[in-house]
Amino acid sequence: MSKIVIADSSCLIGLCKIDKLFILEKIFKNILIPEAVYHEVVIKGKGRPGAEEVKNSDWIERRKAKNRLAVKALRMSLGPGESEAIILAEECKADFLIFDDLKARQTAEELGLSVVGTVAVLKKAWGKNMIESFEAALTDLDNAGFRFLV
Repeated sequence: MSKIVIADSSCLIGLCKIDKLFILEKIFKNILIPEAVYHEVVIKGKGRPGAEEVKNSDWIERRKAKNRLAVKALRMSLGPGESEAIILAEECKADFLIFDDLKARQTAEELGLSVVGTVAVLKKAWGKNMIESFEAALTDLDNAGFRFLV
């Protein structure tokens, strides 16, 4: 049985910047993203890393969070993509979210959702021999301007 995984834009963009978006498909088969994440990466991010890759990936499924009131409540403290991702995760009983923003992670965890970050995804990929070097991937992310949690 495949897992239900929801990704935020930072993971998608970060992995695209280092040419490692394929990792998500290889590990998880498919990923759900809320409409707000699609809009941020593909529409607002047109011409930037991730836009075309996300738009053209048939294994990335867009889905709208139904509980708009809950999304609106979370928007008081989180971005649109993070807010929709959390509500979508609750609605579809996701196995986990891929978040890199500390506040979004904390909010999701307070709501009982499981969260991993992009670094954990890279570590899993390295453990499955999908990438040659975990350290090199982290260096590439750092060089691409990725903001790590500290």
